[in-house]
Formats: sequence, C-alpha cells, structure tokens
Amino acid sequence: MTEDEVISSVHAYFPYNVPDFVQHNDVSPLDDTPQFHSWPDPDPPPPTTRIPHLGHVALLAVLLFLGYVGSIVLARSALYFHLWGIDSVQKAATDVHYTIGIMAAAYLIMFAGALLVFPPLWHEGLFAGLQWNASSARHRLGALLGAASICFLLAMVDELLLPGPAKAPIDQLFDSRTAAWLLFGFGVTFAPFFEEMIFRGFLLPALCTAFDWSVDQYTGTPARPLDPHGHPQWSFPAMIFASVATSVPFALMHAAQTAWSLGPFLLLVCVSLVLSWARLATRSLAASVLVHASYNFLLFSLMLLGTNGFRHLDKM
Repeated sequence: MTEDEVISSVHAYFPYNVPDFVQHNDVSPLDDTPQFHSWPDPDPPPPTTRIPHLGHVALLAVLLFLGYVGSIVLARSALYFHLWGIDSVQKAATDVHYTIGIMAAAYLIMFAGALLVFPPLWHEGLFAGLQWNASSARHRLGALLGAASICFLLAMVDELLLPGPAKAPIDQLFDSRTAAWLLFGFGVTFAPFFEEMIFRGFLLPALCTAFDWSVDQYTGTPARPLDPHGHPQWSFPAMIFASVATSVPFALMHAAQTAWSLGPFLLLVCVSLVLSWARLATRSLAASVLVHASYNFLLFSLMLLGTNGFRHLDKM
C-alpha cells in the first residue's frame, strides 16, 4: 500500500487528523549537554591522630605479654615431650632451642596480633603506619652501612676500654656449633626486625609525639601539622629526648645477657642512639632494621672468624 492509501484507511476508522510522517532528516541532533551534573567524590578529611602514640605502645605491650604467655605454653608442651632431650625448666633456661624458641614464638604471636589490631585503628596498614619506607633506606644504603660499621668500631673500642665479664650469661648459650649458628641466624633476622619494630617503630615516635604534645600544652602553641603522608613532624628537642628515652630501656633489655656490666650497657645505649638517628633521619623503620642487622652480622662474623667457623668456641 502507498502512503496515501494508508492514511485514507486510517481516516475511515479514526476521523482525526493524522500528522504527516516525520522525516528522519528533520530530526535535530541530540544536545550534547549532560542532563545531570556530577561532582567528584570529596577528598577524605586529613588525618588528625598522630600514630603511633603512647596508647598504641601500651596496646603493643599487651600483645607482647600475650605472646610471652603463648610462648611459655609452647615451651611447657615441649618440655612435656622432652624435645631436644630437655626435661626441666633449669635445663631449658640455658638451651638455645628453648631460649630462641620462646623469643621467636613471643615475637610472632605479638606480630600476628599487631597485624590484626592496628590497621583497623589506623585506617592503614601496619607497615605504612610505622613508616617502613624501604625505598628511603635503599637510597641511603651506603650511609646506613657506614652507621653499622661505626657501631661495630664502637664495640671494639668498648671491649678494650670497658670489657664485659669473661663468662657472661649469653656466653653459656654458645655451647655447641649448632647453637652458635642458630644464634647467628636469629641475631641477623628475627632480633633486629622485632626489636626495631618495638623500640623504633612504636616507642620512639610515640615519645616524640608525647614530648611535642606536652610542650604545646604548656606553651599554648598549636600542634605541628602532619606531613603530606599523614605522619607527625617532630621538633628537634623531641627527637633528642625520645632517642635517649628509647635507648635506656633498649640497653636494659639486653643487660642481663652481659651480667649487668657497665661497658656493654653503655655500648648498647650508643648503638641505640645510632639506630634512632637512622630511623628519624630517613623517616624509615627499614633503615634502622638494616643498620641493626648489619651491626649484628659484623659481630657474629668476627666470632665466626675467630673460632674457625664456630669450631673452637673456647676462643670466644
């Protein structure tokens, strides 16, 4: 049917005017103007809480306590089954498998708890909150290795001027070549990482923040703004105070291993100050871990050479 025939047939049933067919070429192009305006999501508010603070240090202490409780339970279970031929607490106290095992288990339990607890509190990952910042440590590798060498030289001078006791408690653990290698491995891996996490990851920045907060409250001055990454910016006096205040408990933690001797204690305070400098100067926890591990590696390497591969431990 033609167009006219269709229209006439429609008029027969619907006596109304039927508009002419609209030609497609008469259709105006669609307007490109958006029908609904959209706005980008607002930027999240800048963080205001300085992390970590002393409350976080207290929470970490609770996790560490739970870690030690868990490690003691594991050690008791090992004693029950006479692992490594040890059947009493007295023997376990001087056996390297138990001493290292208890510390390693406590650190791992604490670390697992920290991974679960702190990211929800901080709204960022644990390593981000602690300023791990491995790239900063990598860019300053030479300076950090130099700092570890300085610590090693300090240890040599300290041994000449203020030597420790001939038979320190730590020496009792070096009763076999296997024990020496276990202590070597623990001393350059577990010990540096977890000790730095506790002292330079949590305690040092928390003390810096507490010092600046106390001064701001006393003087009525506004708090320093956070850096672009949301981390605190501390004053120089705060960093000095926190470095010293962190170094004393760090040295005390190791003092029992050297029978509370003055020389090793002062050495550990100095080493801790260097580690604190590495952490604060680079804004990187990885930097202080690297210096700590390198320093321990140099010490154990010297023992390794002096005992012909830990074959003659009597020469230590």
